[in-house]
Amino acid sequence: MNWKMLLAAAATATALTHAVPAFAQEDNGPAAGGPAIYEAALKGKRVALVPMAMGFDLAQGWAAILKREVEGFGGTFETRDPNWSVEAGAQAITELISSSTKPDVLVIMAPDLNSYVKLMKKAQKEGIYVILIDNPANFKADAYVGGDWNRLGQLEAEAVIKGCGDKSSKKIGLVQGDQVNATSLYQYAGIMKVLEQHKDFQVVAKPDSNWDATNSRNVTTTMLQQNPDICGIIDFWDGDATGAAAAIRDAGKQDQVYLVTTGGGEENATCKNIQDGNFDAVVSTELYNESEAMVAVIKYLLQSGQPPGTASPYLYTLMSTVTKDNLTPRSCWSLKALQDAAK
Repeated sequence: MNWKMLLAAAATATALTHAVPAFAQEDNGPAAGGPAIYEAALKGKRVALVPMAMGFDLAQGWAAILKREVEGFGGTFETRDPNWSVEAGAQAITELISSSTKPDVLVIMAPDLNSYVKLMKKAQKEGIYVILIDNPANFKADAYVGGDWNRLGQLEAEAVIKGCGDKSSKKIGLVQGDQVNATSLYQYAGIMKVLEQHKDFQVVAKPDSNWDATNSRNVTTTMLQQNPDICGIIDFWDGDATGAAAAIRDAGKQDQVYLVTTGGGEENATCKNIQDGNFDAVVSTELYNESEAMVAVIKYLLQSGQPPGTASPYLYTLMSTVTKDNLTPRSCWSLKALQDAAK
């Protein structure tokens, strides 16, 4: 090695000697200040949840997890209960936006694609981040967290096809929610996408339940009377699928009709109904994963400094189809346990 090479090697070594401490110091500086940055961005912030109603497991589960997390970072959490009324929901959002203690983040479960759009745009103009939970809308939210309902419908269709089997009548029925809610519309589109690939399966009835168990029971009873050889039914929500299950049971067709629905995986709504034979398959949107994604995006937005409406990511929940064959103690969650933990 000549003297030029030695000098070059020495210069390189000197540069690396000085570079490594500088890098470490630069890296450790912000990291050491992380807790202070986190507290400054989150402490005292207000988060409000406006679901379609507070009287069902998903809304209560979200509220329990959000309450624990928001209060854990020094914020304030509150809920509003529209009790299935679009007008009451709109009024609740209006009051929150105009309040002197307006929230920093609004988490909204939209009843349909358009009803709350103007109000959600107004919230963003007022500096409030808007997160859509579970139900999509025609609105550029700061994040959508929940299921991909088209894909969910595909999973339901795959489940009912498998449940009916090749030797069945291949006649199926759908108990839809309504004709304006995005979850119902996208779910239907997903089901039909799969059935396009299985031309031998036929949808013989597709009434709406308007998300009501009594309506579901009545329309399912009629469906079974008009189509006594039906092999499978997809009800669009476990909250009203209990009505469809009762109609199937009343007709003595539990061994003949394969009932598929969807839900958030609460132990009484999902696992117990599967164990008792009321539901044959439930496509679960897994509330824990959904809620953790929601909490993460809230923490990110509050630290980001970006104006509301800047970005609109989709955080889709990984879904699973739960049946008696794959049911485990971890397939469901306990609402009581969540609520106890949030006290």
